[in-house]
Amino acid sequence: QVQLVESGGGLVQAGGSLRLSCAASGRTFSRCTMGWFRQAAGKEREFVAGVSWSGGSTRYADSVKGRFTISRNNAMKTVYLQMNSLKPEDTAVYYCAVSASAVVATTPLNYDSWGPGTQVTVSS
Repeated sequence: QVQLVESGGGLVQAGGSLRLSCAASGRTFSRCTMGWFRQAAGKEREFVAGVSWSGGSTRYADSVKGRFTISRNNAMKTVYLQMNSLKPEDTAVYYCAVSASAVVATTPLNYDSWGPGTQVTVSS
């Protein structure tokens, strides 16, 4: 099993940047797929970005392509989400999750463990 804790959320103005971190523990970390999801008030949880265990394959939601970058450092057991050019519609609770799948999945059902989430609020 893997335990996850997100950090780095906060309040930022539109056009600004934030860097989220996900600290992980567990022996399966080096060969698991990691993903970031978000859930805005009154909306379903949605996929944001994912990265394979090697870091060689990434996938992004269309709404964040070109603005967000996911990366991982397996030696440090940490996953990051660099968020640039933030928009008010990016406001949500952001969750880090882990999947045993070899490919980057885009639905929450494919992920086994979740962090408690971190709030990101973008003001206009």
